[in-house]
Amino acid sequence: MSETFQEISPADFFYRNRDIAGFTNPSRAIYSTIRELVENSLDACEINGILPEIYIRISPEKEPISDPSIYKIRIEDNGIGLPSNVIPSAFGQVLFGSKYKLRQTRGTFGLGGKMAILYGQITTHGQAKIISSIGDSKSYEYTLTMDIQKNRPIVIKNKTHGNKSRWHGTIVEFTTEGDYSRAMAKILDYLKQTAIVVPYANLTFVDPRGRFYKFDRATTLMPKPPTETTPHPHGIDIETLKRIIDVTNSRTMKDFMKRHFQRVGESTARKFLEFADISYKRKPKNLTQEEIVKFVNAVKNYEGFLSPDATCLSPLGKELLNTGIKKELNPEFIAVHQRRAAAYSGYPFIVEVGVAYGGDVPKSGGILLYRFANRIPLLFDEASDISYKVTNDMMNWRHYRVVPDTPLAVFVHICSTKIPYKTVGKEFIADRPEVEHEVINALREVARHLSLFLSKKHHMEREKKRLDVFSKYLPKIARFSTKLAKKKKIPDVKKLMRSAARYAKEE
Repeated sequence: MSETFQEISPADFFYRNRDIAGFTNPSRAIYSTIRELVENSLDACEINGILPEIYIRISPEKEPISDPSIYKIRIEDNGIGLPSNVIPSAFGQVLFGSKYKLRQTRGTFGLGGKMAILYGQITTHGQAKIISSIGDSKSYEYTLTMDIQKNRPIVIKNKTHGNKSRWHGTIVEFTTEGDYSRAMAKILDYLKQTAIVVPYANLTFVDPRGRFYKFDRATTLMPKPPTETTPHPHGIDIETLKRIIDVTNSRTMKDFMKRHFQRVGESTARKFLEFADISYKRKPKNLTQEEIVKFVNAVKNYEGFLSPDATCLSPLGKELLNTGIKKELNPEFIAVHQRRAAAYSGYPFIVEVGVAYGGDVPKSGGILLYRFANRIPLLFDEASDISYKVTNDMMNWRHYRVVPDTPLAVFVHICSTKIPYKTVGKEFIADRPEVEHEVINALREVARHLSLFLSKKHHMEREKKRLDVFSKYLPKIARFSTKLAKKKKIPDVKKLMRSAARYAKEE
């Protein structure tokens, strides 16, 4: 019997394997839909330094609600918007997008928003409505579906509207199957954690029962937008090198390295090419296959390159992380720390860590861990994440005066041009030694500040108990002493109490 071979499109592949993108079942799917579309909206605002205003609404198509059920999803943002000619492919063609540049973004694969619409189409046979404007005199409305076998958008109709107010942004609306009752806790948790890591955004959410949730911004300060960068030599492979050679205009290998690789100057380029035994005058487009392989092997073994440039990253910063934690948890104590830029496999990354004690931090019987990657809350598969391993297995919390019932929350944020996710679903970070080293050192730093705070707190509690004992028994001792001495005037103990209180305060 002969086998039949066929080719399928990217859309068809993800239609058949939608679970790997986080659309496993109706409960997980509605959570992933909200998450992916909110992330797209936040990216659209932050790339141009716009304070995000995001509105999310989930409304039932039928009453009463009997989960799993059909819901209408609507998300509005005030981002940079999309040009008319890009809108159909941006929402109807898998693996088409603006996320393939070497810069820090929430999205990685240009997949999430399209997968949400694709899942809605295959579960409800519905159409997606997209309205967008870049802030000029017109806005554009498209109704479309996706041709899954050809991975192409099918435009049902499109309209052009006037835009006198010069509104800019995007509105996405479509129907999908979901189990909101099971996903509700995760969706609300996601929005709350997003409000922590994006404290400069206004988030409004209306759920299927009409309940209104508002997460107000606490600051107008925003991190600088990420910039596009060139690859670091340690991050290239043979295919990447061949693609760069195909588009280069450089006439010599020396100029080729200076133009297409970050932090490579005249001296570094000459020294490396000498190490690789390739003439610096050689034309890049004339390199043979053997020379390309030799070049890449030499890159892996050469230790003279500078570390990757971190100016392409957009970390949250101590002030914003502190503001976000205080806004949502109102703790008694906060400590935050940002590590210097490090690198893995030629990709720069920065680790930011915070701890929050007391206040509205719940007592969970353990440490409450909040994980973020490029300002994305990670809610699933916590035990598989590198941050969980460091927090629960590698840290000796008793050394920092933390006991099991301590109301303590730990926040770990990793930003990079390439987050080392283990899956397409972007839920947990791989066990990279470089990342582990940075997380544990940052966590130890904030834990030391926490230890000092707890030490002072315990000392003050002891002094308060001592003063309580004094205030309870000193007046009685004074009365008994006066009676035994057969005196009439009882000594004034208030002066002694004030002296003890002043000493405790100085301590």
